Amino acid sequence: MKTIIKHNSKLIVLLFISMLLYSCSTVPITGRKQFNVVPNSQMIQLGAEGYASFLSSNPAINPPTVQSIEVSTVGQNISRAVTQYMNLNNLSHLIEGYNWEFNTVQSNEINAWCMPGGKIVVYTGILPITEDAAGLAVVIGHEVAHAVARHSNERMSQQLAIQLGGMTLATAMQQKPQQTQNIFLSLYGIGSQLGAMAYSRKQEYEADKLGLIFMAMAGYNPQRAVSFWTKMANSSTGTKPPEFLSTHPSDAKRISEIQKFLPEAMKYYTGSSTQPTSTPNTGTGTATPKPPQKYNIKIK
Repeated sequence: MKTIIKHNSKLIVLLFISMLLYSCSTVPITGRKQFNVVPNSQMIQLGAEGYASFLSSNPAINPPTVQSIEVSTVGQNISRAVTQYMNLNNLSHLIEGYNWEFNTVQSNEINAWCMPGGKIVVYTGILPITEDAAGLAVVIGHEVAHAVARHSNERMSQQLAIQLGGMTLATAMQQKPQQTQNIFLSLYGIGSQLGAMAYSRKQEYEADKLGLIFMAMAGYNPQRAVSFWTKMANSSTGTKPPEFLSTHPSDAKRISEIQKFLPEAMKYYTGSSTQPTSTPNTGTGTATPKPPQKYNIKIK
């Protein structure tokens, strides 16, 4: 019996190793290998459904306000820069099916998130901290980066392997639809499993750095990230951080990593010598976007 168990254990280990070897994809731009067994088309579909469901219960601000217009404007500028970069570098297939959408929701919660396929929500509670368009670009650039890097797919793949025994997403949706939906929604702190799953710190640092690149490419000064994250850190009340920070790296470590990466990010910002890092909250605060290039982005 022990021999059989030992033999089966080896088979399981070999099967898991095989899954890792044959289910690796590459994060766009950074080149990091990630475990991903979830088709992007299925994640985009889940994202669209989850986004519509959320907005049905939490309507976007309408009619538009100055702040909600700024969210849309900054979001469109950043998503346009991402699309241009992908097209120039023959990577457009990696964002195929993405339909960028930016909505502002009235809530005191200090938070923002992006579902697969480019479905973004910004809560009004974070706007006093962003202060201006460049500060908002830090947040939206970070969230767009999560979508481009397919971090949700990566986390969903990990949880399918852990919670559902490596079941494919299509099978899981058929056989265990509620559990699958809960796993997906928990990526964003939505639903019954609030906060049960979060992005890893490696993914968070990756999104920070990619976000700096994307905001710079769109014409926003990436140096603004330091003052934004400093103010975000100071916004914590008691021992409970804002939702946007609850699963993220420590404030000091995050700011340190951003400062280290700024020289690289500033290479893609045309207004680095003259553009102010902060402007009134009026939808301004950008330099002329730098034409996308085949950047050799160095992210460690």
